[in-house]
Amino acid sequence: MKEERKKGSFFGLVPLLIFIFLYILITIMTGSASSLPLNVGILIACIFAFIFSIKKSKGNLSFDELVTMFCKGGGDDTLILMFLIFLEAGMFYLVADRMGAVKSVTNLGLSLLPQSMILPGVFIIGCILSFSMGTSMGTVTALMPIGVALANSTGILMPLMCGTVVGSAMFGDNLSFISDTTIAATRTQEVEMKDKFRANFLMVLPAVIITLLLLGFMSSSSNISNENLSWDFIQLLPYILVIGLSLIGVHVILAMGSAILVGVIIGIFQGTFTLIEAFGILGEGIIAMEDMAVIAVMVGGLVALMHYLGGIDWLLYRLTRNVKGRSGAELAIAFLVFLVDVATTNNTIAIITVGPIARDISDEFGVDRVRTASILDLFASIGNGITPWAGQILLAAGIAEISTLSIVPYSWYSILLAIFGIAFIFVGFPKIKTRDNINRK
Repeated sequence: MKEERKKGSFFGLVPLLIFIFLYILITIMTGSASSLPLNVGILIACIFAFIFSIKKSKGNLSFDELVTMFCKGGGDDTLILMFLIFLEAGMFYLVADRMGAVKSVTNLGLSLLPQSMILPGVFIIGCILSFSMGTSMGTVTALMPIGVALANSTGILMPLMCGTVVGSAMFGDNLSFISDTTIAATRTQEVEMKDKFRANFLMVLPAVIITLLLLGFMSSSSNISNENLSWDFIQLLPYILVIGLSLIGVHVILAMGSAILVGVIIGIFQGTFTLIEAFGILGEGIIAMEDMAVIAVMVGGLVALMHYLGGIDWLLYRLTRNVKGRSGAELAIAFLVFLVDVATTNNTIAIITVGPIARDISDEFGVDRVRTASILDLFASIGNGITPWAGQILLAAGIAEISTLSIVPYSWYSILLAIFGIAFIFVGFPKIKTRDNINRK
């Protein structure tokens, strides 16, 4: 006998829908995606969430208790980690820029990469890095400053460069054996990582190939000057350090902190800036990213109130009550985890939330759990790759100093993942059977 699913309430989603509506409407009216600052839009959504929560509580919860609920949501350990990564990313980028690392790494990249391979090269490097690190945020942090410098030097559209980096980051987030999303997907479905990787890789391979072809075509129009491409190996050490430490498994906070410290030491040693000036640069870096960091915390509080209002439960109930057949079941799982991810901007939380229900749906409609794990991870990653307020796009936009909405149309890899993911659901590819799944039937 299956546990009865909570019906939830549509009003739990209204605060988020108000934000999305305002963001799109004002962008259309003004022609600029920056007309409504993201933090103001999220603040408006939070205000409506509090109003609805007060109405729902009917005096059972005081305003102080609702504020506490909001603060606990914003203080989630994943969000606080994201908060710190944002601040470190700002410091790292400013230090690297002021001590000459950005110029050196740009000139090195330009001298090594053929004109037609700049964007594909960045994408491949990002895929390798994210697969090795298992973190999309760490990949964007390490690679985005290089991408910004390359875009400025070659004339490549900045939103396109950002979309390329974000897409490469989501590749590893989806496939890496040490990624939180992989661990969550395989554990909730009780399958082996190697089986999930096999199925998942076949699903993403067409998207990878087409993305590389498209990026190669776009790179061919870049105008690169081969004059004065000088670079200093010493100035590359902060990048080498952050990437190297991340690859061997050092926590991203420690890796970034070490790279910032080395960058400061090199800058002082080479006379680029003094110790006192270095403090000012670090402060500027924090200020540059504090807006994005605060938004991440506000979103966490908003999600907590949405849970209280029943918005997530409403999604779960509505999308699973009329499921029929294998493809219908898989589409419901895909759409469900995608919407929860868009609502929470946390693909790991989305998988953990939807995972148990997805397992029940899989068993009821004969869906191989390896496919279920792959679909969960795939569509949760798609959500983070195309949602303007997701951490990866927020971070990329913050470093590049552009609108988050401008990046979304250029997040080609994530868009292609959605297209091929849906296609493979309809055709039932890949067909992978494991002993564990056979025994469950």
